[in-house]
Amino acid sequence: MTNTFDPYRDTLNLPFFIAEIGINHNGDMDICKQLIDMAAESGCNAVKLQKRDIDTVYTQEYLASARQSPWGTTQRHQKEGLEFGKDQYDEIDRYCKEKGILWSASAWDIHSQHFLRQYDLPFNKVASAMLTHPKLLEAIAEEGRHTFISTGMSTTDDIDAAVQIFYAAKCPVTLFHCVSTYPCKDEDCNINLVKNLQVQYGIPVGYSGHEVGILPSLLAVAVGACALERHITLDKAMYGSDQSASIERTELETLIRESRQVTNTLGTGQKEFLQHEIPIAEKLRYFEGGKNASDG
Repeated sequence: MTNTFDPYRDTLNLPFFIAEIGINHNGDMDICKQLIDMAAESGCNAVKLQKRDIDTVYTQEYLASARQSPWGTTQRHQKEGLEFGKDQYDEIDRYCKEKGILWSASAWDIHSQHFLRQYDLPFNKVASAMLTHPKLLEAIAEEGRHTFISTGMSTTDDIDAAVQIFYAAKCPVTLFHCVSTYPCKDEDCNINLVKNLQVQYGIPVGYSGHEVGILPSLLAVAVGACALERHITLDKAMYGSDQSASIERTELETLIRESRQVTNTLGTGQKEFLQHEIPIAEKLRYFEGGKNASDG
């Protein structure tokens, strides 16, 4: 199985932007659609969700443990409340097509990855938590879809092993530099790692941020990040562990606008004598043996 999706084909050297809905929909399709609207209207290229088979990902002991949430008093109540099933994903697929925005989801287990195949998604995503799950990585890589791989809470050896799985399957990848704290402190962002990963692996590298605000994301673009991923929310005060590390509509719109401005401002790196500099040069520049035009 393979597809020909290239996230950078039509972006005109601008960052490919993924708006991470994740579980910020709180199990509510109306909220999910509002987040899709927000992403589409702000100029994002894609939205992304998360898919889990909770009985595979978590132990029964953990699921039975206490946790207060809007859905009940156990971890199972909370995890089940945040999961969408086939009917909801069918509607997400239909709604994203209507809105003209791509979508995908990061699977946390092999069963969920197989479930997602029915939607023929344009790209796959490996969550940082799944970077060291080789069987899942193999199931993703065998599809041949362009895959974004987050690298939070990992070592260089972890990244090496994951990348080799995709190399062996001839599956195209983009690495996401990522720090898995929620929210991430600016001083922990280590944005220069974007450049180092590019040099080390010779493949596209983006940035998946969990910081408060947008400055580190803009700096990532300035050092060469070809893609950005940020969690989005309707309101940071909403229920959920990811909401405080997410950005609201105004921040999202600003980030997309300014990240594209950063790309344009960086330019080609080649020295040019611009046409609109010529009249200024004629007026101000010293010419050997003569006067400046402005000297009269």
